[in-house]
Amino acid sequence: MNLAETTKILLVMEYDGSCYHGFQWQDGLPSIQGEVEKALTKLTGERRRVMSASRTDAGVHAKGQVVSFRTGSALSTDNFVGGLNYYLPNDIAVRAAYRMNDDFNVRREAISREYSYYILNRPTRSPIREGFSYLVAGKLDIEAMNQACLELVGEHDFASFAGRNGATVKSTVRHVFRAVVEREGDLVIFNISASSFLLHQVRNTIGALIRVGLGKMTLDEFNSILEAREPALAGPTAPACGLCLNRVNYPGPLENFDEDL
Repeated sequence: MNLAETTKILLVMEYDGSCYHGFQWQDGLPSIQGEVEKALTKLTGERRRVMSASRTDAGVHAKGQVVSFRTGSALSTDNFVGGLNYYLPNDIAVRAAYRMNDDFNVRREAISREYSYYILNRPTRSPIREGFSYLVAGKLDIEAMNQACLELVGEHDFASFAGRNGATVKSTVRHVFRAVVEREGDLVIFNISASSFLLHQVRNTIGALIRVGLGKMTLDEFNSILEAREPALAGPTAPACGLCLNRVNYPGPLENFDEDL
């Protein structure tokens, strides 16, 4: 089947990343991509690669991951949603599907990604929130953490907040549109939106913010880490369990790109 006989499908997906080694396919290891591709083969009889808008790390969750693939199947978008959810494991689900224009690129078209990191801020663990938050027993100073967050907003070189491998990319400059810490009862939630993120950037950022919140790092020290541009200087890297990809944003609603409309 040649390219002209296929169309592009986009999926909005939700998953619990606890049992997976990240989104991206890895030989011999469970991944979100691997499960989606297996489900696609069962549904359509085709072997297709899928592309994600954000490559979530091992153990990271998602409420609004966006992936795309090409297919020769004539199934409706509703049937893609129902059929894939039938074949996918219970910890992965398709929320919506769209038939896209051929030139739509799920990564390049995205203008921002939104992540949240959930901290359980109380002395005792929670069996209900286990696997979806990071327990920090000491009382966190939300005001101090938000003062540090102000330094993150704008275009900066975030090399210090990347893992050592994450700082080998062509550029470590990223634009952060929003960074804020909020308290909801015993949950402290860090919300951040940026053009894109370096490997481990969010988890290293929250590691440093927790130190600020516990009084173990001053605002000046936080700023010095940002300005140093030294790989892996920030941290410690917070556990993956508290991190969730909430949304990938595009210039307009995804429905605007849907060829069925």
